[in-house]
Amino acid sequence: MTRYSVDLDRRELIASWGTGEGDLSRRVAALPDDADTSALLALARSLTQLSDAAWRTYTHPSSAAGSPEPDGEGWRREREREAFDKVPDAITAPHLPHGGTMMVSYSPLVESAHRAGRALRGLGGPGGPGGPGDEALAKAVRAEAALELAAVENAELGDLTGRAQQAVLLSREDASPVQVAAADHLLQQDPFGPTALFSTVDPTAAAVAAAHWLAAAAEVAADASGGDPTQVVLEADDIEALPHETPTLVLGLIQDGATPHEAVAALVRHAMHITDGLLLDPVALRDQLEDFEETVAEHTGEDDPDLDDVAVRLTPLDPKRPARDLLEDLLAGIHGCWLLHSAHDEPDKDDEDGDLGDAEDRDDEQADEHQRRSRERFAHLVRETAAAHRDRLI
Repeated sequence: MTRYSVDLDRRELIASWGTGEGDLSRRVAALPDDADTSALLALARSLTQLSDAAWRTYTHPSSAAGSPEPDGEGWRREREREAFDKVPDAITAPHLPHGGTMMVSYSPLVESAHRAGRALRGLGGPGGPGGPGDEALAKAVRAEAALELAAVENAELGDLTGRAQQAVLLSREDASPVQVAAADHLLQQDPFGPTALFSTVDPTAAAVAAAHWLAAAAEVAADASGGDPTQVVLEADDIEALPHETPTLVLGLIQDGATPHEAVAALVRHAMHITDGLLLDPVALRDQLEDFEETVAEHTGEDDPDLDDVAVRLTPLDPKRPARDLLEDLLAGIHGCWLLHSAHDEPDKDDEDGDLGDAEDRDDEQADEHQRRSRERFAHLVRETAAAHRDRLI
């Protein structure tokens, strides 16, 4: 989301947002010289809340909430998304105290817009104390809100340019087909995962494409090693320490018939619910705890082991950044598949030819050349396999 702050030295309202490569900021408007700091912060805080509420409609789309029945979660999300049109009027003519009471909107987005409007009036905006530049400030705030809402709308369409680029830092319960296609194109260029995957693509969509390419890489590695495609990342962990749990889980889900989209969306959605303080499947947690207790009992040899000092993870992903964490793990899994493939890959005769100087330099250069050729061969095979199973992404 965009964060708003007050530059007290320059008396300016500042907007800043992340891009995946760093943060950007821009001046929104000049602020009244004689305004109280608390009043200025109230305006900045309300705009930050507005941005948070607007971007939540992107990260929690109605399409991922199941049934759109009235008063259901999908219905509420759709109503919140439709509330974008109410923001300008709420800023211009906010609810004000009357007779000791004040109307408060059920919509977090609309209520934050009312708060921004009340904060403007407290600073001398339209209907307030008045003063030079007050109308200019109100106009700038309305334009800023429109810019932020447009960024969310662009992100929904898969356009992550400009202000909408901040979507690359957010986890979303669903994946845009446009963004999945963009991530797939980047992985075609570099199956190990180019840096642009983290700065230009929604991480949930990127993880969907990465899951598809991981499945292809696992097939290539299994062909070389003779192992089980769902276990290749775990095998590669014996070569180099890897975050193998999540890639292995995703490979197992795909092996059982899930599409990359289904596997990734389920994991990200579950982690996001944990972040929101919700546990949607307590029966599954109970089964997990029972299995865990049995494992501890086997390890300790105790029939009734003490679990007071043992922690259980509710999600394999980082709940603060689940989609990005999943993407990183899946790309690490592709790297692990190459490690296993390389361990069973015979070096080319060309790798060993040529006069490369003394023995130590020759060994180092031959090792580097073998690694380069090995990665090229692996990437070529993965591209062929991914293309053969492209229907997984459709």
